[in-house]
Amino acid sequence: MSPAPVFSEPDASQAGAFQLAGDWCGAPVQEIGDALIQSVRVAPSSTLDLTEVRRMDIAGAWAILRALGAERDIGRIKARPEHLRLLDMVAGADASRPKRRSGPGPIRAFLERVGRGVMSVAEETYGTLAFAGRLMVVTGRTLMDPRRIRWASCVSMAERAGLDALPIVIVTTFFIGAVVGLLGVNTLRQFGAEVFAVELIGIAVTREFGIVITAVLLAGRSASAFAAEIGSMKMTQEVDAMRVIGVDPFEALVFPRVAALLLTIPLLTFAATVAGLLGGALVTWSMLGLGPSFFMTRLIENVGATHFWIALSKAPVMAIAIAGIGCRQGMLVKGDVLSLGQRVTAAVVQAIFAIILIDAVFALIYMELDL
Repeated sequence: MSPAPVFSEPDASQAGAFQLAGDWCGAPVQEIGDALIQSVRVAPSSTLDLTEVRRMDIAGAWAILRALGAERDIGRIKARPEHLRLLDMVAGADASRPKRRSGPGPIRAFLERVGRGVMSVAEETYGTLAFAGRLMVVTGRTLMDPRRIRWASCVSMAERAGLDALPIVIVTTFFIGAVVGLLGVNTLRQFGAEVFAVELIGIAVTREFGIVITAVLLAGRSASAFAAEIGSMKMTQEVDAMRVIGVDPFEALVFPRVAALLLTIPLLTFAATVAGLLGGALVTWSMLGLGPSFFMTRLIENVGATHFWIALSKAPVMAIAIAGIGCRQGMLVKGDVLSLGQRVTAAVVQAIFAIILIDAVFALIYMELDL
């Protein structure tokens, strides 16, 4: 059995030297090393005599060096040559280890975060403009030569992004129209103007809710799907293979998706508007006793089709934003699954933000035009 590591404090006869003995190896040196540090701290100018130490490993050498303090002065150690070489090696490794720097102050940390945020916004803006320019070039080249259009891809994407989304769009806008009608009737009843709930439902659904709800649903459904599809192709290097064989990924992947949303979002907006008006008409019929014929007559006379065409004018811009953001985030996917998840999430968030921003810009424009 190997002797445990021990040390004795110096007395008058030892001339200020700590006597170490035993085997300074393995786990036992942790506790005895802490005790040695406390003892040497009381007598900082003392030396260490290791001539009685039988064996020593890196753990033991490190415990002894810690007792010497921050300077790690091996000259204060008396030991056999093999032990001195081990101590010198451990001390050199400790000296070459990068020192931990203290963190920046709160003001500097705040400024660094602001700077990184500004740079991220600038890089995102530059990347978005570059993507939009590339898409415009590909679109112009494709329209000048219609033979380059991949009709099968466009029709397939239109079916997946448009027709497959029709049920959820109709159901959602139907209930939103019903909720708007319910709130309008209950609010206007306080003023004895329940009949004006028809105008409220007509303007709200045809001008705003029809297009906005449709676009938001497509952002959550199609933008995420576009990012995931193209991102998975990036991970499996299918996009790189397209470039190798001379196929432009923008022409094969991005343009069909943009064209599909451009074709389908006006149709979905029309269906959403009709469903929202039906929901509102059902509420006014059940709560006010106003029949469908009265609802449609008042809607045509006092609301008209102007608000619907205003909403429809936003559709192409929102379609390009949704498809472009989804495809761009898919193109930015790296080679790992974490990047794919981050880009799909970013596609949905950015698409919804773009929809709200576009709607606000159009609202300001039409307000200045008095429409």
